[in-house]
Amino acid sequence: MSGSLPIALDAMGGDKAPHSVIHGARLALREYPNLKFRFYGDSAVIEPVIRKIKELRDISEVVHTEEVVEMHDKASVALRQRKNSSMRLAINAVSKKEACAVVSAGNTGALMATAKYVFKTLNGIARPAITATIPAHQRRVVLLDMGANVDCTAEHLAQFAVMGDAYARVVLGLEKPKVALLNVGAEDSKGHELVQSAHQLIKDSMHQINYVGFVEGNDILEGTVDVVVTDGFTGNITLKTAEGSARLIFNALKDAIQSSFWAKIGYMLAKPAISVALRKFDPRRNNGAILLGLNGIAVKSHGGTDAKGFAHAIQVAAKLVEQDINNKIIEELKQTAIKATVVSHSGTVQPLRVSETIN
Repeated sequence: MSGSLPIALDAMGGDKAPHSVIHGARLALREYPNLKFRFYGDSAVIEPVIRKIKELRDISEVVHTEEVVEMHDKASVALRQRKNSSMRLAINAVSKKEACAVVSAGNTGALMATAKYVFKTLNGIARPAITATIPAHQRRVVLLDMGANVDCTAEHLAQFAVMGDAYARVVLGLEKPKVALLNVGAEDSKGHELVQSAHQLIKDSMHQINYVGFVEGNDILEGTVDVVVTDGFTGNITLKTAEGSARLIFNALKDAIQSSFWAKIGYMLAKPAISVALRKFDPRRNNGAILLGLNGIAVKSHGGTDAKGFAHAIQVAAKLVEQDINNKIIEELKQTAIKATVVSHSGTVQPLRVSETIN
């Protein structure tokens, strides 16, 4: 995509807003100098900060609102009663073509519900999925869904495989990413009816995807595949467990370093190598999960991130826009639709058409 990239920012979303949002926008310009920003929130708070940042003065617009989606708000409340909130106005800006993407560090449930209501899903996609990359051994792995859909059908998981494949091509630059289903074992006979049905559906109907079958939880961080597909319940637990494991390692390392004088000396000698290793697991470098499958680009930043982390979320949004992620998903669905079949709730086999939304 040529020309400027206008990004709508929910300036009031997140624990450190609006400063993390504003300074994150400044840092994002280092990789994408053609960005422009529309900040949505309290102008009395936002504008004085922007005026002090030379890089942002001429490329930023502030749209005033004092209404905010609170972190404790239910999704239904945000959708029905926060129509003038900074989050809702930023999402509306994408729908109105005033911006090409929205980034928010606010309430995840509210962002998903509102973005889905305003954008609608892509043609042929039943449900969007929260999608991001996580660090693994010698590679990054795409994981979806990370919490948007607690209950899924085999058709939903099959669609997630299509979306994850397109995401890995765009974000990771992979020509033919390895796609797998998360299961309790790698053997074809393992798993409950849901994963077995999804496994068969993907094998039979999605020949354009490099589908390699089942993987177990330990395969994710070992990096044996590029895309791991699962339901939102399992995906969210997987993500939170990985985050907790990372904190455990960091805290254990910190305690070990401070345990003795010689440990501190050893750390000073090994500090360059340790810093390189820890940088890979810096949550700020992994920040930015897209609500994949919507007819519009919406990226969720971690609520507690700082400016560097928010900048990465903005850069994820810009890359997805430049690489036209949604059209890539649609094109993959068209290829799938030629031979794909799905089993309806009545048990009858029906053709899967891209023009229909699977419920």
